[in-house]
Amino acid sequence: MSPADSLSDHRSIRFGFENTYARLPDRFYARVDPTPVAAPRLVRVNVELARSLGLDPDALASAQGVEILAGNRVAQGSEPLAQAYAGHQFGHFVPQLGDGRANLLGEVLGRDGVRYDIQLKGSGPTPFSRRGDGRAALGPVLREYIVSEAMAALGVPTTRALAAVSTGQQVVRETVLPGAVLTRVAASHIRVGTFEYFAARGDTEATRVLADYSIARHYPEAAHARHPYRALLDGVIARQASLIAQWMLLGFIHGVMNTDNTSISGETIDYGPCAFIEAYDPAKVFSSIDVQGRYSYSNQPHAAHWNLTRLAEALLPLLEQEAGEKEAALASAYEALAGFGPQFEAAHAAGLRRKLGLLTERDGDAGLAQDLLERMAVNRADFTLTFRRLCDAAAGPEGDAGVRALFADPGAYDSWAAGWRRRLQEEVVPEQARAEAMRKASPAFIPRNHVVEAALEAAVVRQDFQPFEELLDVVSRPYEDRPDMEQYSRPARPEECVRATFCGT
Repeated sequence: MSPADSLSDHRSIRFGFENTYARLPDRFYARVDPTPVAAPRLVRVNVELARSLGLDPDALASAQGVEILAGNRVAQGSEPLAQAYAGHQFGHFVPQLGDGRANLLGEVLGRDGVRYDIQLKGSGPTPFSRRGDGRAALGPVLREYIVSEAMAALGVPTTRALAAVSTGQQVVRETVLPGAVLTRVAASHIRVGTFEYFAARGDTEATRVLADYSIARHYPEAAHARHPYRALLDGVIARQASLIAQWMLLGFIHGVMNTDNTSISGETIDYGPCAFIEAYDPAKVFSSIDVQGRYSYSNQPHAAHWNLTRLAEALLPLLEQEAGEKEAALASAYEALAGFGPQFEAAHAAGLRRKLGLLTERDGDAGLAQDLLERMAVNRADFTLTFRRLCDAAAGPEGDAGVRALFADPGAYDSWAAGWRRRLQEEVVPEQARAEAMRKASPAFIPRNHVVEAALEAAVVRQDFQPFEELLDVVSRPYEDRPDMEQYSRPARPEECVRATFCGT
């Protein structure tokens, strides 16, 4: 929806905010209003998401709505605040981070009955800004809009983009860039780092309040468990295991898996130097600041487990009160953390079976999948296209040619495919039905890095938002075959390759 579609200023904006986080103790946040911008202009409103939240997209696109989305006006019922949190950043603990450029406007109940945060990102300085300007550049805002909406369409738990607004002001990073504000929607913005913030201060009472709030909001079943705080830890671990498996199955690299970027709700949050693998490489890193490969593609499960260990440490005082002694609390924490690996492996293995068209589980399936991945790595086969074209190969041997073409040595695929076809014969499923099931597990389209960069360049440099809109349309329907959009499924040519991505903060 563009500004031209906006209604006049008399259209009222009704968010129906219910601000439970603002009822927590004052030390959980700083109350601060967004800082107004010079000349806000709507880039886009997410019509489908707005309606699912019970919001009027036309009202959001009105002049009054844009003022709210830019931070120039506080909506009725909003209690803007910046949340306090800490975090381990690339393994180093920072005791105070917090929302340095974000404002939580409030919470709304969606049509699904779920409570959601509505947050402005890039809305100006807060007490947590650490000498930063609190602003966001247009490019990173549009990147998060594209990739988060793509992840939602792919079925991955994620924060989402409700709107993007340009500010009419510039921000200074490595260069001078146009500014923007993103309106982000999340099940909540509570992070592992939020728990670390209070644990580092020895504030056990605040840790308890936060844990009770998290249970009530995200894990209500834990309230009825014999040990609610252990149940909370188990719940977060389970959701993170599932989430990381989904990332791996799509070739997604988050890029900056610090504990302050690890959501306890199990959502993907804080899209900075994120990217999708093209030529499969388990050691792949895109982030320009990850020189040691801490958050490489293959290390993401280990990074998640490390982050969850920090959560367990923060919860230890509560676990000790439940267990009755420190040794029992430690044993409980270790037991919970030991569950991450098996849960991740089970989810990942099940996902790979779906991608290979295996509807039953057999000994040797994991080895078959791993053998394919190793051959893909040696032959630099495109991750997304290999699995998508396997859908055609599953429908009949005539589909093999498309997969073979992705391998530097086509014979590497042929020898693997012989074993795969023998395994498929053990499945009592018609070929076409199998192929259709596989297409629901392996997308045709992802936001390929070079295409994202081209869309951002058009928007930032030429103020041409058509490539952004077209790419958003494509990645919002990732599992559909769209012959008219095949250019979006093509891997980057050598001169188009994006080898490094940037956080943009």
